[in-house]
Amino acid sequence: MTQLLIATHNPGKLAEFRTIMDGLGLQLRRLDDLGITQDVEETGTSFVENAVLKAQVYAQLSGLPTLADDSGLEVAALNGEPGVYSARYAGPNKTDAERNAFLLEKLKGLPFHARMARFVCAIALALPDGSLETVEGYLPGVIEEVPRGTGGFGYDPLFYLLDAGVTLAELPPERKNQLSHRARAAEQARAILARWIAEGKLGQAFTPYLRGGRADASA
Repeated sequence: MTQLLIATHNPGKLAEFRTIMDGLGLQLRRLDDLGITQDVEETGTSFVENAVLKAQVYAQLSGLPTLADDSGLEVAALNGEPGVYSARYAGPNKTDAERNAFLLEKLKGLPFHARMARFVCAIALALPDGSLETVEGYLPGVIEEVPRGTGGFGYDPLFYLLDAGVTLAELPPERKNQLSHRARAAEQARAILARWIAEGKLGQAFTPYLRGGRADASA
């Protein structure tokens, strides 16, 4: 069975991708399964650039086809902020509540119709031979004036879905996972993987580059 590396240490994210990729005949692994401890610095200026950085590095480290993602929030009135800085928008080591409060202060006084936003997820698929494809998924919404709901994480309590009439934090987890930007990007990634399988790209024998979690310069 062909292995696919999901560039994450998070078992929950791995389980989510396993559900989406079910039926492709792939064995999904995460970084911890291969003993990879090396972090990739996210120096890109876009979600796509960061996803590509991670996918390419980990494909070379592991010698496996690799899926990496990067995601965050973009607010139109803030010219796309917080964007790639979503996790550290209010500064380092801040809580979700502190990041939400910081965002609300930035939008103070703006009416509801001027608080349009979207969640973005970029996924990069890389092979050790250099092959690369990327996709993006989007979830549009509006930033609420006060947090609502206790589910989810990050900016979910502020992200109001016009069609659903609730924030992401008020949705059941299974419904959120169906609607999310990550799910929309992952479905596109699944289609690419299915095509690669049909083309025989995932049946190739790749030379492992992994040497104790570090790239071997002699490989």
